[in-house]
Amino acid sequence: MKICGVCEEQAPKYRCPICDLRYCSVGCYKKHKGDCKAQESGSVSSISEVEGITWQNPKDDILGEDEASDRVPFEKLKLLAKSEELKSLLCNPHLRQLLLTIDRAEDKENIMKSAMQEPIFVEFADRCLQTVEPPVKDIADS
Repeated sequence: MKICGVCEEQAPKYRCPICDLRYCSVGCYKKHKGDCKAQESGSVSSISEVEGITWQNPKDDILGEDEASDRVPFEKLKLLAKSEELKSLLCNPHLRQLLLTIDRAEDKENIMKSAMQEPIFVEFADRCLQTVEPPVKDIADS
């Protein structure tokens, strides 16, 4: 389980929008705000920058043990970075802004419901699912 990157005492509930440091309270945010520096690789100005990304093992992600069945294996997640169709979709500035909005939102569930009304986001989500869970071919189709 992660702990606050500022006080190192509580579980983090929030994430700094500039550098992605996780923190637990407004007090910790105020302490961090003065020292915050954007990560140099924090913004992707071109899709070619994504190809050189260093993947971190998501052992300390935000899913709890009860949600383990919803977890996509790390090896399958790596396939997303190799998808030319996803890279092409990510060139769309509207989609990129939607993804940033979702990532930074506290109420991710409602923001996701809203995003699912956007055709470009639905196309992106479908392509992600097809990449990590390719459709199983029906035996009758062979």
